[in-house]
Amino acid sequence: MNKRGVTFKLFIMTVVFFLCFYGMVILSQLLFFENFYQKQKIGRVESRLQSFGQSYVQEAWGSGRVSREAARFMLQNKNQLAIVTLDGKVKLDDAFHINVRKADGKIVKISLSLFMSEYGDELRAARLQPGDTVTVEGEGLGTEGISSANLIYPTGIQKLGFKSIGSTLEEASTGGSVRFSGTVTEIVLPDLKTWSQRQGLLFSALEEWFPLSQSHLEKLKNFEVLEEDWTEPWTGVRNAVIVHPVRQSTGEIDLLFTVTSLQEISETNEALRWFYLYLGISGFALILILSLFYSRMVTRPLIALNNTAKRMAKLDFTAHTPIRQNDELGSLSYSMYTLSQNLDTALRELQEANQQLVEDMEQKQRMEAVQQDFFANASHELKTPLSIIKGFAEGLQDGVSAGKQDHYMKVIVEEADKMERLVKDMLDLAKLESGTLKLRKMTFILSELVEEVVDKLFHLLKEKKLEVVIIPANEMPIHADVGWMEQVIINFVVNAIRHAEEGSSITIRIEGAGDISFFSIENKGETIPDDQLEQIWDRFYRAELSRSRQTGGTGLGLSIVKRILDLHEFHFKVENTKDGVRFVVIFGG
Repeated sequence: MNKRGVTFKLFIMTVVFFLCFYGMVILSQLLFFENFYQKQKIGRVESRLQSFGQSYVQEAWGSGRVSREAARFMLQNKNQLAIVTLDGKVKLDDAFHINVRKADGKIVKISLSLFMSEYGDELRAARLQPGDTVTVEGEGLGTEGISSANLIYPTGIQKLGFKSIGSTLEEASTGGSVRFSGTVTEIVLPDLKTWSQRQGLLFSALEEWFPLSQSHLEKLKNFEVLEEDWTEPWTGVRNAVIVHPVRQSTGEIDLLFTVTSLQEISETNEALRWFYLYLGISGFALILILSLFYSRMVTRPLIALNNTAKRMAKLDFTAHTPIRQNDELGSLSYSMYTLSQNLDTALRELQEANQQLVEDMEQKQRMEAVQQDFFANASHELKTPLSIIKGFAEGLQDGVSAGKQDHYMKVIVEEADKMERLVKDMLDLAKLESGTLKLRKMTFILSELVEEVVDKLFHLLKEKKLEVVIIPANEMPIHADVGWMEQVIINFVVNAIRHAEEGSSITIRIEGAGDISFFSIENKGETIPDDQLEQIWDRFYRAELSRSRQTGGTGLGLSIVKRILDLHEFHFKVENTKDGVRFVVIFGG
């Protein structure tokens, strides 16, 4: 990873950002979580306690309704609730209880809070129902501190026909123990899933708070809600005591006294400190991994676009694939891809146009050179017959003898014929090189065309006592322009006649091999120097300059042959043999 690259910079920025955010969360948890959670919990209890007090006063609940609503309140808030007067007389200290009617008709309330903490499972297994007969042994609260009539704190309870729950009832009663039997009239039990094991804290708190101090008493008479931290002296458990005063319709003031444990908050916060320590170590590693992944994921398309831009700067518009993302980076990549394609097409067209321009310029220069050479050669070739014609014409004009006039006239006609052939060849060559000529191709048998040409040149062959031998083998029809191919055969045969030894044979072979046909014409005579084999196709080139006038050639015949065969895209060559020269043309393929 390049330290100066955008990936490294984004990685560092992402790590710093996540570490700051993560550190802020952890510090907030460690420094403020306990106070925040405590305030939230106490505020929620105060709000619900106020609502409970309003309903308690306005609806004038009976004792049964008060017990049920108090039990519901404690289950919802997981705390303890007692209703007491200003002088400490308990009107409701335990919502979870059993009411038992004794034989004399007196109702006794059996408090279950402490008893449930130790014998909850056995008591539920007994499945007490109203109407069941039970025997209860327990103790009433002493005269010091809080007193409550008809309230028993049981040490043992036995349902008729069931095993005793708690202390054995046969044991001798001691001190203020009370034992009696009766019928269950009401039962309010807690849900064991949410049962608080700290119900005994309520009684310790009541013992410590009452009688009320003068400051507390004055605040409560002014209907101020008291909220103070309280630590249970035996266990050191932190609690919050909330006292909410309410006025009864009779004018009396009742106090809703609740004890809410804060110990779980402290324990939770202490566990969180260690938890966040371990979480911080693993979180730091996770932040590094996620930051690296995120930085590479974000910068990968940017790096790809940068590489593409670098290639485009070097006029390389190939090997670019757009990024497939449905966002701004994907749109930018597709735009760059379109731009590179357009630039590549434009540059290629520009290069092709430039190459064509260069080729055209070179062709123009070659054409100019060819034209200059052509005109120079043409003027030279025309100069000789014109000079001869002029000389003999002047002789006739000066009045040569009658015996020489016929000779003079014959020479003038011969030179005029040569000039006519030269001009015709020049016109044919110009037409072939113009690029406007359209070939009229058709299928025909080449050997038949050769025979027709040989018949037309019968007199030339007879003058040199030459014989033409045509050898066809597996001949296939060829597809070409008949008129121009006849000119090719004529030029080949005439050239062979001019350079053949007198009395020799000219051999023409036509062979087929699949889609390809081979044509060759061979004569016996002088060979062509190897260094001049490629030059014989040039204009006005003659292999035997000293005999140019004697052979009567214009020097354009083979140039015309070359242009015709090139237009047909046929291959051809010339080669020396043991006794002479052979020309070969390959048709098709």
